[in-house]
Amino acid sequence: MRKKAFTYLRVSGKGQISGDGFPRQRETVQKFAKRNQIEIVNEFRDEGVSGTKDAFDRDGLTELLVAIKSNGVRTVLVERADRLARDLMVSEILLDEFRKLEVTVIEAESGLDLTVHNQDPTRVLMRQMLAAISQWEKSCIVQKLRASRVRIRKAKGKCEGRKRFGESVEESAVVQRIQTLRSEGRTIKAIADALNQENIPTQSKVRTGIATKWHPTMISRILNR
Repeated sequence: MRKKAFTYLRVSGKGQISGDGFPRQRETVQKFAKRNQIEIVNEFRDEGVSGTKDAFDRDGLTELLVAIKSNGVRTVLVERADRLARDLMVSEILLDEFRKLEVTVIEAESGLDLTVHNQDPTRVLMRQMLAAISQWEKSCIVQKLRASRVRIRKAKGKCEGRKRFGESVEESAVVQRIQTLRSEGRTIKAIADALNQENIPTQSKVRTGIATKWHPTMISRILNR
């Protein structure tokens, strides 16, 4: 089966849109794809967009990332690395995003895999800075969540943990059904069997892909709380 790929083309000047920029880039990536038996399934392009802008300022690159996240294609071809980005910081940020998506970005002109970690000292420093920023952001999120839980706990007395079965309207009806069966003199096991026969879902509903069943311990916990 031939590997499938997207292509990304970019020209930075409005005057280049009708020039040979796009045809040249397209020819380069198509030749590379043909030599390596790669099938190009879609082309994304940005017209008159600077290579110093990140993905959120580029319609074509944004559409490419969206397509990747909803498609099985995991290879992107560009004519040269500077078509992806001229600015080093922008380049490393974009390549890091592609790595997270397990996407290989190849420079068609040289055949280089741009997503392979380059040991150039400047690029190593950039990756270390990005990793540090990512860790800092995660720490900030953890602190905000912890502070939020503390506020909720002070206001309501409880925050973490699974909600008690019976708090929703649907679950409340199940609790009433259990109590009714118990008032009829059914044993706890008989109640569990009855709920399973009536296909009444448990709180977790599905676990490891299999619908969970009622068992006596669950019934006892509900009746004794």
